[in-house]
Amino acid sequence: MKQEVDLIKRLKNPKSKNNAFKDLLNLYQERLYWHIRKIVITHDNASDVLQETFIRIFKGISNFKQNSSLHTWMYKIAYNESIRFLEKNKIKSSFSLEESNNAYLNNLKEDVYFNGDELQTKLHTILSQLTENQRRVFQMKYFDDLSFREISDILKISENTLKSSYYTVVKTIENEILA
Repeated sequence: MKQEVDLIKRLKNPKSKNNAFKDLLNLYQERLYWHIRKIVITHDNASDVLQETFIRIFKGISNFKQNSSLHTWMYKIAYNESIRFLEKNKIKSSFSLEESNNAYLNNLKEDVYFNGDELQTKLHTILSQLTENQRRVFQMKYFDDLSFREISDILKISENTLKSSYYTVVKTIENEILA
């Protein structure tokens, strides 16, 4: 926590902002990349969205009010940039749920950076059958290790609704893998 407070002070100070931003990149670039990647699926799209995310973070850090943690604030920006990208490219709205789920799985299997074994492929097959919101909640909690409170801040959904959705998905995954 103290490390985050010090980093925020350095980011808000014009004299130390550039060096502090390099530290921020080193700390969060990979985590945010994978958070974005799970939403936009492909490496190239994730790289583009990550770049836009860090531009927004750099430009907006002086307005960061610390109502949430820096971590949550950046994930929210990354999430919003991902959704903005999908809407801009009509990926989200031009597909039916089934087409979207098939695209999710096909893009993942064709991706040269995905080297999942049989169990990982089965997990992603199950994830491809979920609604977009169920998949996002599960990915943020399971893969990104975000708390329900952080996910609630990012998605603007109540914690109880998130918990219910998450545990329903977990039970579905358990049932499908054991079947």
